[in-house]
Amino acid sequence: MHVIVLGAGVTGITTAWYLRAAGHEVTVIERQRAAGLETSYANGGQISVSHAEPWANPGAPLKVLKWLMKEDAPLLFRLRADAAQWRWGLQFLRECTPGRTAHNIRNIVSLGLYSRAKLQSLRQELGLQYDQRSQGILHFYTSEAEFEAAQEPARIMREQGCELDMKTPDDCVAIEPALAQCRGKIVGGSMTPSDESGDAHAFTQALAARCAAAGVRFEYETRILGLEQGRQGVERVIVANAAGVVSRRSADRFVLCMGSFSRQLARELGVSLNIYPAKGYSVTLPVIAPAHSYQVSLTDDEYKLVFSRLGDRLRIAGTAELNGYSTELNLVRCEAIVRRTRELFPHMTDGQGAQYWTGLRPATPSNLPYIGASKVAGLYLNTGHGTLGWTHACGSGAAIADIVSGRQPALDYAFTAATCRPRQLQAVAA
Repeated sequence: MHVIVLGAGVTGITTAWYLRAAGHEVTVIERQRAAGLETSYANGGQISVSHAEPWANPGAPLKVLKWLMKEDAPLLFRLRADAAQWRWGLQFLRECTPGRTAHNIRNIVSLGLYSRAKLQSLRQELGLQYDQRSQGILHFYTSEAEFEAAQEPARIMREQGCELDMKTPDDCVAIEPALAQCRGKIVGGSMTPSDESGDAHAFTQALAARCAAAGVRFEYETRILGLEQGRQGVERVIVANAAGVVSRRSADRFVLCMGSFSRQLARELGVSLNIYPAKGYSVTLPVIAPAHSYQVSLTDDEYKLVFSRLGDRLRIAGTAELNGYSTELNLVRCEAIVRRTRELFPHMTDGQGAQYWTGLRPATPSNLPYIGASKVAGLYLNTGHGTLGWTHACGSGAAIADIVSGRQPALDYAFTAATCRPRQLQAVAA
């Protein structure tokens, strides 16, 4: 079959790779000049199966209210006259029950474990290099209440197969000596030794090059204007090239991997996706004090920040702002990340040389992505990965390639696809 992949972020590129490996003719259409230049460009860098507790959890509603007017809050709702935002927010509240949270954690862990294994296999097969580190991820807590609240999610993750061990403050410093700079603030932690980190942008570009060498066709600087249906379902995509010339591309199947912009395109076909952009921020700093800089990837759970070492760069990323589709940098939020970093690691950086970035993460209320067949024949979904696009990319790409090919994915996950097991027939982000 000829399959067109719509979007060349990390999930679009992994989708293209696995589809091509399954023997399909594959074309990727992307509005940017190359792969991985939007949400995949400067994210937190973690392959974090252990980051499985969704934003929507029993403690979230009170936190959201407390953070509502704080410009530097970890999760900031900027209330707008936007029906999509309100619909998303109401479903977010419904996902905050203990039962829904446990269900979502199990699915996030299941997809994460599968995806991490697929990434490791792919890296070994292709010899990919992307400043990867396999030293695990250490979550540390500076609030007794947050540490106590983490116990139940950790129990569910362990039951699902995530290797996650609780640690004392001294254990945390032993694992990452740079935390000695803030030892007095740490009340506990958890360690997932099998988790990893790496540069998602470098990975995406490297795999895109391998895709092209394997025969995948790329159409860059090409805007996707819409999809057209025929008797057999979706049959064509309408595009415009860099010169503005409009044309059509036909294929047997289409896979929607357009992140936060998936909702608008799907809506034109009557497919409702509850995806809203969660604007995230990152700061990339040069290593200027190696003896005081972290080596192990870290997560500051109270402030919802992740720390990754990418060669001679330090990447700190996090926070989420629900404020429409603007990608304008908010310096208050950027500076809050630097301020927290300097508070934790006062001898690591002076803040000089900081490179700020923001991107729109395609969030669902449950934190579960849409993976599977849509209700419109010929249109498949691999979108809505939120903060875990890098973590879930390889597993999602392999799973959707199986589904498009008519095979059962080797994954226990609540797919949207009608080809999956009956007990899994539920909308994963509904």
